[in-house]
Amino acid sequence: MIEAGQLVLLISRKGKRYMQKFDPEGELHTNEGRILMSDAAKAGFGRQIYSHLGKPYLVLRPTLHDLIKSVKRQTQIMYPKEIGYLMLKLGIGPGTTVVESGTGSGGLTTALAWTVGDTGKVITYERREEFYNLARKNLERVGLSHRVEQVNQDISEGFRHSGADALFLDVRTPWEYLDSIPNAVIPGAMCGFLLPTTNQVSELLFGLERGPFESPEVLEIFVRQWKPVPERLRPDDRMVAHTGFLVFARYMERPVDDSKSVEPSEPEAPESGGEPAVE
Repeated sequence: MIEAGQLVLLISRKGKRYMQKFDPEGELHTNEGRILMSDAAKAGFGRQIYSHLGKPYLVLRPTLHDLIKSVKRQTQIMYPKEIGYLMLKLGIGPGTTVVESGTGSGGLTTALAWTVGDTGKVITYERREEFYNLARKNLERVGLSHRVEQVNQDISEGFRHSGADALFLDVRTPWEYLDSIPNAVIPGAMCGFLLPTTNQVSELLFGLERGPFESPEVLEIFVRQWKPVPERLRPDDRMVAHTGFLVFARYMERPVDDSKSVEPSEPEAPESGGEPAVE
C-alpha cells in the first residue's frame, strides 16, 4: 500500500530513475511516455507498471542509498562508502543527537536524519546561504527536514548547541575549531572529520594531540565494483579511488588535578628533649 506523500522510485529498463512524493492523482512525464501514479498505487512496491507508450517501469521504495545519490547538488557530497563507516564509528542510531558542520548539499545530513529517527536530532551548520537553502530543499523533498535543525552560521563563532552525542566536521581547517568542540558534545563523544589532503590531516593530528582527544584514527575507504556477468566475472575497468581521508578521535574530559589546590603542610616541630636532627 502506497500512501499519499510517501516517496516512490520509478526505474526504467534503461536504468533511468525518477523519485517523487506519491500523489494518487499525479502523473510523471518521461521521454518514454506518461505514467499515471494511480497505476503505481494499484501495483504496489516491487511491481512493474507501464507508461502510455507501453514502456515498463519498476515501482520501488527508495533506500537510504537511493536518497543520498538523488540529492540535488552544487557541492561534492560524501560517498555512501564513507557514510556507512562513519555512522558505525560515530555510534549514530535512533535517538542520537549529532552536530554537523559543512552541510553543503545535504548528502550526509540526509543520511544522519534517516538514521537518528524521530527521537533523534541532527544539528547542521552551514555558513553559505545558498548551500543552506539547497540542503533545506533536499531535506524537505525526502521528508526528513523535521529531524534537522539548520543553522546558517560560521562555526568560527562557536556552536550554539551543547550535549551532542557525536560531532562531524567537513570543513577546510577543522583544527581551528577544536577548542569549540568540548562545549558542543558530551564527554566520551566520538568526533569525525573529512579532509582531502595529507597535509590537512597532519595539521589536524597536531591539533588533536594538543587537545583533550584520545585514540585518533586515520583511514580512507576504497570500493571496487565488479562486472556482474557470470561468464565474464571481473573487476570494472575504472573505479573511484581516493575521495577523502576520514579522521576520528574521542573527546575525553580531562580530570581536575586536585593536588594543585592542596596547601602544603607545615613541618612538625621536634619534641623537646629529643635528639637533634642529623644534617
